[in-house]
Amino acid sequence: MIADDHKLVRQGLKMVLDLDTQLEVVGEAENGEEATRLARQLEPDVVVMDLVMPVMDGVEATRVIRRELPDTQVLALTSVLEDASVTGAVRAGAIGYLLKNTGSDELCRAIKAAAEGQVQLAPEAAVRLMREVSAPKDPQALTERETDVLKLIARGMANKQIARSLYIGEKTVKTHVSNILLKLGVNSRTQAALYAARMGFVSPEELGQDT
Repeated sequence: MIADDHKLVRQGLKMVLDLDTQLEVVGEAENGEEATRLARQLEPDVVVMDLVMPVMDGVEATRVIRRELPDTQVLALTSVLEDASVTGAVRAGAIGYLLKNTGSDELCRAIKAAAEGQVQLAPEAAVRLMREVSAPKDPQALTERETDVLKLIARGMANKQIARSLYIGEKTVKTHVSNILLKLGVNSRTQAALYAARMGFVSPEELGQDT
């Protein structure tokens, strides 16, 4: 689903995405309020969300959608690279943050990856997030296996890929991910990935690069 207050942008995105046979645009919204309403009806796999919109902005819409529809991922796609927008989107639960100068092939790949639960961050956004999103004050210690899983989350791997890489079951990965989020006191894989980068488990350049 596409959410953007500019009709021309929505039309352009739809034209690009319709060229990919693996993607289907199921709905379009022109503001955050309409985006939340349509998302409830359509339950899309991914919402491509502009952040600066009237009535309800994209950050608040992201927060509502992620709270009410945990299986729907939100990918922020915006021309804005302000610290408040970047951090706001990620704290609201967006799995990724891409700029509108992203190439069409890269966008299609990012949407498919987001649907699989893979972290997607434009390098420029990753740098700002590293600076702005604070690490947990008193995180519980992660086990060695949880640390392994966290590193792979940070590199943009989905649970299925992590399971294959570590030779463990996908259900076991899900359990590890839940424990990691709980121990770190964060509510999304993206925030966990940023913590991993801040702690030096991965470099900022490696964030979300396994797509």
